[in-house]
Amino acid sequence: METTLRGVGVSHGVAIGEVRHMGTAVLEPPAKQIPAEDAEREQQRARKAVEAVAADLMARGNLAGGEAQAVLEAQAMMAQDPELMADVERRITVGSTAERAVYDAFAAYRALLAGAGEYLAGRVADLDDVRNRIVARLLGVPMPGVPDSDEPYVLIARDLAPADTALLDPTLVLGFVTEEGGPTSHSAILARALGVPAVVALPGAGELPEGTVVAVDGSTGEIFVNPGEEKKARLAAEAAERKAALAAATGPGATSDGHKVPLLANIGGPADVPAAVEAGAEGVGLFRTEFLFLDDSENAPSEEKQVTAYRQVLEAFPEGRVVVRVLDAGADKPLDFLTPGDEPNPALGVRGLRTLLDHPDVLRTQLTALAKAAEGLPVYLEVMAPMVADRADAKAFADACREAGLRAKFGAMVEIPSAALRARSVLQEVEFLSLGTNDLAQYTFAADRQVGAVSRLQDPWQPALLDLVALSAEAAKAEGKSCGVCGEAASDPLLACVLTGLGVTSLSMGAASLPYVRATLAKFTLAQCERAAAAARAADSAEEARTAAQAVLSGE
Repeated sequence: METTLRGVGVSHGVAIGEVRHMGTAVLEPPAKQIPAEDAEREQQRARKAVEAVAADLMARGNLAGGEAQAVLEAQAMMAQDPELMADVERRITVGSTAERAVYDAFAAYRALLAGAGEYLAGRVADLDDVRNRIVARLLGVPMPGVPDSDEPYVLIARDLAPADTALLDPTLVLGFVTEEGGPTSHSAILARALGVPAVVALPGAGELPEGTVVAVDGSTGEIFVNPGEEKKARLAAEAAERKAALAAATGPGATSDGHKVPLLANIGGPADVPAAVEAGAEGVGLFRTEFLFLDDSENAPSEEKQVTAYRQVLEAFPEGRVVVRVLDAGADKPLDFLTPGDEPNPALGVRGLRTLLDHPDVLRTQLTALAKAAEGLPVYLEVMAPMVADRADAKAFADACREAGLRAKFGAMVEIPSAALRARSVLQEVEFLSLGTNDLAQYTFAADRQVGAVSRLQDPWQPALLDLVALSAEAAKAEGKSCGVCGEAASDPLLACVLTGLGVTSLSMGAASLPYVRATLAKFTLAQCERAAAAARAADSAEEARTAAQAVLSGE
């Protein structure tokens, strides 16, 4: 019997295949005491297991490259956290086995993360994966992970750790569905980078029997269980139509009546550039420079190292636009030399620009490196600050840019509702705005971007979020300045049309989404996009907003 389930679609495309479940999590090790004379041996076992898991995560990162590499390297650092290791060794000293000590130490740290605010709570899935890998190695059992299969399948999991998502084989894993997660979780972002259809936040997904045939629509979030031949044929036809439209859509982003909407790429470093260039990105709308800093949490990268990395990216887009976000440290990206370790709620504390203003030497070095990297290049460099709250923040950043001799446009990210509400004030100090819709939604709705239970409030179709986008775009237009979107909202082709209708002047997304957005924008006029935007804002829920916009654009 055919049934339909609905989660949150996070990666475009359709996958039809049999269900395979993620390998079961590692069982809890028994709590047995060891003799005191065995403590040193157990501590050595624990250290070796930790180092092996960290090395494996680094190796997986090197294979995956791009954003996945940065995520996995962060996990490796998590495995080697000196405080965690000290706690493990302390527990072994008082009689725990190595595997039990690891299990209990990680459980204690997990509880701290879960209660430490939105961003750090979102790293719990990553921490659990590290724990499971270490315990599995100590117990001598298979690592948790994707199932072995010679035939293509649809993967079902409670959640997917970055280490699993990063190395999914798209020829075998047709798509995946998770019970937890959100549209901006690491797994969702990596799924889009891989081009694997994915749906998250689907309660009960784990109850689908092994071998059940499902059709996964990563655009709508629908899961069709036991689809009939007619449904399969319709989905296949729609997928073929999308593929043809993608192949036909080339060149700069624009509506069907010629209104230009530059389509830019979100990148984490030089490794992400080839995919962006291949997808036809007109530049970079978000260069996340923090990945350079996460290589060593105790020391900032040298000016020379930064110059090299920045220049590699700038050279890839001659006469293109490259928007660089200065270091966004804090919250889920703590750095020992910058961020305090005792904040009760890091996501609401000293993060982003606040951190940099507290450490002006770090900001000055980064801005100087950017200035040197751009010397002699025809690229249009723009530099923006994360977590700008008001005009005073914007002024402090612009002043720092000028003092560093940076010849570039200075901008502010709109991630805090106050910046959207007072956008005209902020624009007195900077030359452009860039909307980070992931954090803007998080702070608008008090909804952790990593928690599946509140994913409906992270939906970028929420009318309240669209109102804040409209306010920012209207302010920029009134000031004769630009206002782009660099959050994951831009990767939704239908929503991209609505954002264009709201007055957004550029859209930036993961490279894999660029062809979808380009093809969809080219179908509609600016006036149609404006009518769709008005209909979406008039709705009372995200689902109603999406339906209303779809109705306008489909001519219903």
